[in-house]
This record gives sequence, C-alpha cells and structure tokens, in this order.
Amino acid sequence: MLQQTVVAAVVPYFERFLARFPTVAALADAPEEDVLRLWEGLGYYRRARQMHRAAGVICDEHAGQFPRNAEAVRALPGIGRYTAGAILSIAYDQPQPILEANTIRLLARLTAFAGDTHSSAGQRILWETAERLLPRRDVGRFNQALMELGSQVCTPRAPRCDVCPLAALCPTRRWQLADRIPAARPRPQVEMVREAAVVVRRGEKVLIVRRRPGERWAGLWDFPRFPLTPADEIPAERQLIAGVSKCVGVKIKPGALLTTIRHSVTRFRISLECYNAVYAGETGRAAGKPESRWVHAAELADFPLSTSARKLARLLAKS
Repeated sequence: MLQQTVVAAVVPYFERFLARFPTVAALADAPEEDVLRLWEGLGYYRRARQMHRAAGVICDEHAGQFPRNAEAVRALPGIGRYTAGAILSIAYDQPQPILEANTIRLLARLTAFAGDTHSSAGQRILWETAERLLPRRDVGRFNQALMELGSQVCTPRAPRCDVCPLAALCPTRRWQLADRIPAARPRPQVEMVREAAVVVRRGEKVLIVRRRPGERWAGLWDFPRFPLTPADEIPAERQLIAGVSKCVGVKIKPGALLTTIRHSVTRFRISLECYNAVYAGETGRAAGKPESRWVHAAELADFPLSTSARKLARLLAKS
C-alpha cells in the first residue's frame, strides 16, 4: 500500500484491509472484487491484484508462511527489489538494502551523484551504495531511519542541513549543490483528454461493465466509457450512440448531460462528460463484449468502481 502512496493516505485503508483479511489465507480465499472494493480510492489497482495473487502463491507454495529467501520473495507477484529489501530487513533483520524516492535523494547527495538517478548506471551506483552502508544488525531500523531522514530532513527543496546528523559527511552540502542534486527529471507533457461516461437506464436499473485486463482500472466496474472527439466534428449524440454500441453492444437513446467530472490519471487531465441514456435494444455485436450487469443504483455500493465512477454512482444514489 505504501508503494507510491503517502502514509497518511494508507493508514485507514490498512486498518480496514486487515479487519477484513486478518490472515494471508483469508486474503487468498477472497474474491478479487472484494479486494478491489477495499482498495478503491488508493489507485494503482494493479498493486491490489498482485497482492491478492501473491497471497495465493504463499498459501499454495509456502504453506501459508511468508518466505524468508530473497529470491523467493522477489518471485512473488508485485514484489521488486525495494519491497523485498524492506520486508526482509524490517521483518527479519536480514542484510538487504532498500532504494526508494527518499533514499535515492539522500544517497545521491551523500555521494554527490549528479547523474540521472533513474538510469541503469545511476541505479547500480545507488544500490551498491545502499548495500555498502548496511550495518551488521538492526538493519530494519537502519533502513527505516534512512527513509525517515530523506523524508523529514533531506527534503527535495530546502533540505534541513542544520539538523542533519550526516551533514559533516555530505559533499553536496559542502559544495552547496542541493538544488542540483539529485538531477531534476523532465516533467512529462500534460495531455488534455475528453471522455464520456453513459448511464444507460432500463427501467429502474443501470448498466455497468467490468474493465478488462490491459485496460485502465482492470477488474473494476464502470459505466460505459469512451473517448470523445470535438462536437464540431461529430455531434455528441452520434458519438454516444456509436460509443455505447462499440463498448457494450447496446442501442441507446441519448439523454441530457448529468455532470462533468474532471480528474487526472498520470499525465492525462481528463474531462469526463456524464450523460443519461435509455436502453433501446441490443446491437447484435456481442463478440468481444466485456462482462456487464444491470443493477439498481443502490447496489453500486457493493461493486469496486474507479474514483470517477464512484462519484457518478453517488450522484445517481442521491437522485
């Protein structure tokens, strides 16, 4: 949960997750939908699916006990070198290094490494540095101290060198290069995207579809969703009819715009136009159609949804 997510955001999810899945066996036996529902809002949903798969591997191949061998740990779904090192050092006091955002910055400054910290060469240098620094015991405490030092003292901007216990050893401080080390990475160019989400109604029920593997939010449920082109090129009504037909094989009669939800996914800034529509039959194009269900609006609370779909679901529940 802490991968690419701050502690404050993780704590309530962690507590709910352990209450629902108190053992690795409970997690392994749970339906993926239950896992995703409890993860909803944390983002990077691949982490949840991989952890669910890892629980199954631990139960099937390691008798329900978390492995202590570094190679076996890194073979688990979703666990790379950093996560393996963090687990093995903190839980079992094994001499395993870690390298994440805060320690990358800290070690780059301690070695005055001005190159690209994310390049193959940069990663090799920093991993070797992290390994050389490991103490003989209390490795977990040491690794956590490095992360805390990077997070609280050796900050990206205006590092607190006056209170740093390593200040006397730091060439970056001595040469006043903290604004240049580590080297800044170029920011990805932001791309504006326009999409539609369509609430297709049939009587008192609405249509939802399950996102397929390889798609954004794979495994989660959503309303039929697809890109929109500028309205002056193709009228919005035609796009909605064609989009729902292609997405889920259903004919619709488009209705009014319900709301517009603006959100971000990585470098994309998405303007999601949410429309009402009425079911008008099947198109007969069933090949490759995703899993779909007709549900009452109140039932949407039981399904794992993307953050934007959840906002739309709450709007429907109120109305």
